[in-house]
Amino acid sequence: MIPVLFEIGPFKIYSFGLLLGIGFLLGSYILSLELKRKKLDPEIASTVTILAVLFGISGAKILFLIEEWNTFIRNPISETFSPGGLTWYGGFILGMTAISVYVRRKKIPFLKIWDGLAMGLIIAYGVSRLGCHFSGDGDYGFPTTLPWGTNYAKGTSPPSRAFAIFPEITSRYPGGVVPDTTPCHPTPVYEFLLGMAGFAAMWRLRKRPWPDGKMFMVYLMLSSLFRFSVEFLRLNPRLLFGLSEAQLISVPLFFAGLAGVFLLERKRETRRNPA
Repeated sequence: MIPVLFEIGPFKIYSFGLLLGIGFLLGSYILSLELKRKKLDPEIASTVTILAVLFGISGAKILFLIEEWNTFIRNPISETFSPGGLTWYGGFILGMTAISVYVRRKKIPFLKIWDGLAMGLIIAYGVSRLGCHFSGDGDYGFPTTLPWGTNYAKGTSPPSRAFAIFPEITSRYPGGVVPDTTPCHPTPVYEFLLGMAGFAAMWRLRKRPWPDGKMFMVYLMLSSLFRFSVEFLRLNPRLLFGLSEAQLISVPLFFAGLAGVFLLERKRETRRNPA
C-alpha cells in the first residue's frame, strides 16, 4: 500500500486524494462529452463538477460523522477535518440534490444532465475506489486465501485495527488480533473493475433512442447492484436482516431505478399513442 505517494517539502501527496481528484476530472470530462452530444453547453460540466466536489465531499463527510457519532463527539474538530472518512452515499445524495437545484434554476433539461452524469459518475466512482485501495483505509474486505488476497499492513487502517470491531473474525486468531499481514479481499479493486464494466456497457447503450432519464435509471440499478454485491465481502457492520447500511440504501435505489425505467417508457408510449 502507498498512502503517501511522495512529499514536496512539508506537503504530502496522498494516493486517496489524488485518485479522488482524477475521478472527478474524468467524470467531468465524460459529462462534457455527453452534454456536447446532446447539444447542450459543455461548459455546464465545470459548474456541475464544482457542485459535485463541494456538496459531494460534504455529504460524504456528514454521513460518515453520523455513522461514527461517538468518535465524532469525543473529538469533533479532528474528525471533521480529517482527510479520510467519507461515505459514498452521503455524497451521492447531497451532491445530486445540489446539482438538481442548480439545473432547475437554470432551466436546463435536468433529465439530459442526469443521463450525462450517470456516465461520469460510474467511472469516477470506480477510479476513486482505487484511492481507497492504495491508501489501505479499511475499505477492503474480509480475510481470504484466494491468490489475489492483498496485504494491507502498510495501509492507514491495517487489519489489526480494521477488524477490531468484528469479534466473529478476531476470535479466529490468537489473542483476538488479526495480523496486519493477513491477505484480504481487495474490494476497492472489485468495485473499480465493476465500475469499468458498467461504464463500458453504458457507453455502448448511450446512443440508443431512449427517453431522457432512462440512462440515469440504468445507472442507479447497476451501481446499487454492484455495491450491494461487493458489500457482502466488506468490513461494515450489519444493521438489519444481515445487511449493511450501504446495502439497505442500495435496495431502494435499485427499485427506484427500475420504477423510473418503467415510468419513462410508459410515458413515452402514452405520447406515441395518446388515448
